[in-house]
Amino acid sequence: MPHSNTRLAALTPARLGGIRRGVEKESLRALPDGQLALTPHPLALGSALTHPAITTDFSESQVELVTAAHARLEDCVDELVQLHQFVYRTLAEQGKEMLWVSSMPCDLPADETIPIGRYGSSHVGRAKSIYRMGLGHRYGRRMQTISGIHYNWSMPGVSSEDYFGLIRNFRRRAFLLLYLFGASPALSPTFVNGRNHGLQKLGPKALYLPHATSLRMGRLGYQSDAQASLAVSYNSLEGYAASLHEALTRSYPAYAAIGIRNPGGDYSQLSDTLLQIENEFYGTIRPKRTIHTGERPLHALRERGVEYVEVRLMDLDPFETVGIHAQTMRFLDVFLLHCLLADSPVDSPTEFAEIQYNQHQTASLGRQPGLLLKREGEAVSLQSWGAEILAQCRPVALALDAAHCSQDYSHALDEAVQRLANPELTPSARVLAAMKKDHDNSFLSFGLFQSAQTQARLMALPWSLQQQARFTALSQKSLHDQRAIELADHQSFEDFRQDYVSAARLSL
Repeated sequence: MPHSNTRLAALTPARLGGIRRGVEKESLRALPDGQLALTPHPLALGSALTHPAITTDFSESQVELVTAAHARLEDCVDELVQLHQFVYRTLAEQGKEMLWVSSMPCDLPADETIPIGRYGSSHVGRAKSIYRMGLGHRYGRRMQTISGIHYNWSMPGVSSEDYFGLIRNFRRRAFLLLYLFGASPALSPTFVNGRNHGLQKLGPKALYLPHATSLRMGRLGYQSDAQASLAVSYNSLEGYAASLHEALTRSYPAYAAIGIRNPGGDYSQLSDTLLQIENEFYGTIRPKRTIHTGERPLHALRERGVEYVEVRLMDLDPFETVGIHAQTMRFLDVFLLHCLLADSPVDSPTEFAEIQYNQHQTASLGRQPGLLLKREGEAVSLQSWGAEILAQCRPVALALDAAHCSQDYSHALDEAVQRLANPELTPSARVLAAMKKDHDNSFLSFGLFQSAQTQARLMALPWSLQQQARFTALSQKSLHDQRAIELADHQSFEDFRQDYVSAARLSL
């Protein structure tokens, strides 16, 4: 197999210029006092079921903004800015709500009070709500209010086998992204009410770990003991699909005890399998394929192969207006291309354990001087391993610069090198420093201040009547599309549910 530099040299500027990226960004709607907004998803934003760019994630209070896939990174950022502008202007017209800019949530009410996303009366809309009801029963609603950014990435001419090689390398090296871009070292005490959390008290309104980078990606975040039993292999599409197929079709005792319906007849979850649907599988990166209407994602992957990868471990950066900086996106392009081109040996259960250990260590202790991780049975410092990876990224950054006639990619890599050498430059350290300097170590005060600053910056940007008209038309069309779907349902919901979760829908 050719060496990574040989593979890099074989990439034409056209292929490098053909890299496409899109962003999915989640944010809670919050009130001026930092409490979770319990109001419905604003009607002026359109239908969360059918709008192509503005929807909700787990909660009715959790806005999700989805850009298209863009060949020009600047176009991706521009679309994300405009989506934010429309949402903020809509919120301003209807009251005083704002988007909470941190990954860890604002102050939360009792678990059962957190509203689950609602998508109308159609079968597909009901199924989306019931799936979220199941998540609440399985993991608790608080965990689902954590917000982040997903980065969707593809390059022309990449096979499914190549994408799985990228995924294996990404998982091995993902600790570096947590260190460089993790921005959730502290949280509101309301997030862990009644839980054993192991955090330290920073003040009356904050819990933290002093060297944490991303509590969102640590033991308190998107974790599942049940899913830890899943031995998902990334060595091939076939093996990956087989692992998920079993998790989607095998009844899991703890979830069977919940039942599909409660004694009153209301649905508690879509199914009693380890995963209700594919999206329930938590991973730092996932292989993806655009689906047809009504198609199961696993069937789409099996039939048409991997189309792009979805990077899922990026925290919202509370210092950035849209939660992520263009330079961060450029670094992700460099990092992902490096993972694609580097040799990628097959994975193993032993390596899985090391990967999980490294993720948890970096999430909770990433800025601790001399922190040791595990690599092939040996102890290695985060600093030295990170420096190796960044050095290997240098030729990739230069090639991307050449393809784009710029030095932006090298500059993004330079910033990463500086952060590795100086932990105080990382977003997680900056969050703690700002909390201490200006907010009496209050997570709530910090979050409110940054959220208000972000709102003011976006409201001050130019916004034309044409832009307003275009987004209003999109919202209205989405409401019309939702009604059409609701009118088209004819079978019973139970028949629809049983068909959707059937094993036959997953196979080729």
